[in-house]
Amino acid sequence: MLVYVHSAKCLGIEAVPVTVEVNIILGVGIHLVGLADAAVKESLLRTVTALQAKGFHIPGKKIVINLAPADLHKQGSGYDLPIALGIIAASGQRNLKGLDKFLVMGELGLDGGIRPVSGTLPVVELARRMGFRGCILPEESALEAVDYGDVEIYGVRTLEDVLRVLEEEEDPSNLLIWNTELYRKSLEASRNPLRPYMDFADIIGQEGAKRGVEIASAGQHNVLLVGAPGSGKSSIAKALAGILPPMSLEESAITSKVYSVAGRSSGGLGFIRTRPFRAPHISASKAALLGGGSGDNILPGEVSLATNGVLFLDEFCEAPKSSLEALRGPLEDRKVTISRLKAKVEYPASFMLVAASNPCPCGYYGEGDRCTCSPGQRYTYISKLSGPIMDRIDIQLWMHPVETSALVRGGKSEPSADIAARVLKAREIQRERFAGTGIFCNAEMNGPQLEKYCPLDETCKDLLEGIIDKLGLSARAYTRVIKIARTIADLAGSAYIRPEHLSEAAMYRFLDRQNILEM
Repeated sequence: MLVYVHSAKCLGIEAVPVTVEVNIILGVGIHLVGLADAAVKESLLRTVTALQAKGFHIPGKKIVINLAPADLHKQGSGYDLPIALGIIAASGQRNLKGLDKFLVMGELGLDGGIRPVSGTLPVVELARRMGFRGCILPEESALEAVDYGDVEIYGVRTLEDVLRVLEEEEDPSNLLIWNTELYRKSLEASRNPLRPYMDFADIIGQEGAKRGVEIASAGQHNVLLVGAPGSGKSSIAKALAGILPPMSLEESAITSKVYSVAGRSSGGLGFIRTRPFRAPHISASKAALLGGGSGDNILPGEVSLATNGVLFLDEFCEAPKSSLEALRGPLEDRKVTISRLKAKVEYPASFMLVAASNPCPCGYYGEGDRCTCSPGQRYTYISKLSGPIMDRIDIQLWMHPVETSALVRGGKSEPSADIAARVLKAREIQRERFAGTGIFCNAEMNGPQLEKYCPLDETCKDLLEGIIDKLGLSARAYTRVIKIARTIADLAGSAYIRPEHLSEAAMYRFLDRQNILEM
């Protein structure tokens, strides 16, 4: 008897259908075909053991299992459950009337328990798109998809739970993920999330840098913090996470799918609502930053895990230059395409780069006569900041150490909550502006969008022309100055870009005003 069980495979953050075909005919042995990797082939032994543990028998005939389409590589342990259901149905041991109504994924334990798998969100989206009634998923994995309320999502723990749903002989509504005890516990835990962010009120001085990161947060612009050790670069970068607005539903869906495919959702409830803050060590390889893997099992890297959030790179100039230069594409295109011999996968990479660096190897250039580096040492050190990389960094901030009197006596600073309120208001303006365009913030605008949403009057054009001539800006830097000015205007509640907005935006390109390589 030939049966079909519907499953899926993730390619990037999208899922494609995979049909598990099981046929039992005269002969001997169990045969698995369809370009399965080692993990899938090992599933046969796990599946057989689990079925026997639950009282099912393995027919003494030839069992042929095909994972279609046969030209698509299959990997992972998520096909255990579809294969087990196919054997049960094909051998006639149970009448699974609902088998063709659901997408099924899950790893089987030897005792018949069902363990979590990655890639839940793309699978649920595929089920909605293809018109399935719903999905049957491991309980912990199903928690990720609770925000999809228009399909039935069953969270199961054992093989018996799956059979209850598919036999359609009794009401399985208690297995819907919204009715489970795990959901209720997760919902209660999510009401009091921990937000261990540093508050800007605790950072003394550095008002100029605070203003710069406020603008960067409001428009998701890239920012570079240059300064001596102890000037507060890392503190400001970490405090920045506390002023970022919550993600919209569309942003949450994109970010959550990246984490789901990467297997890093940690059984969270629904979409990720807090913007990610990724801070990889400077020794991270290009594959760790951009993503990679063997064959077509390509996982997202740090630039994708930081989508709609922050990628913080401390000691920027200490990182391998090849890794820094690899950021050129994602910073410009807001996506990353990873090509291998047998596969090509695209992941989103719309993140806000926050980089921190000393100005020289000893760290004290520009602070009186404390610098002990030679011009050659400074040149070698700062040359890591190539022209193409600096072109892609919108806001450049030089931070000097806080004066001793301010450090000792302290003083009042604006709390993060007040800054976050202004940032949120600016982001809401941008969300309305870009509704239906597929982008969410000013930094993501392309050329046509820049012309449409950032018109300049004659006074602004004259001022901008003078700025470009004086600073020698490239075409890319020119567009980024306009984007920053648009964000400053949003923070000020102005519908149009004004000369003062352009002037402030140009102030943040200090590396264009001097030849930093000759320091």
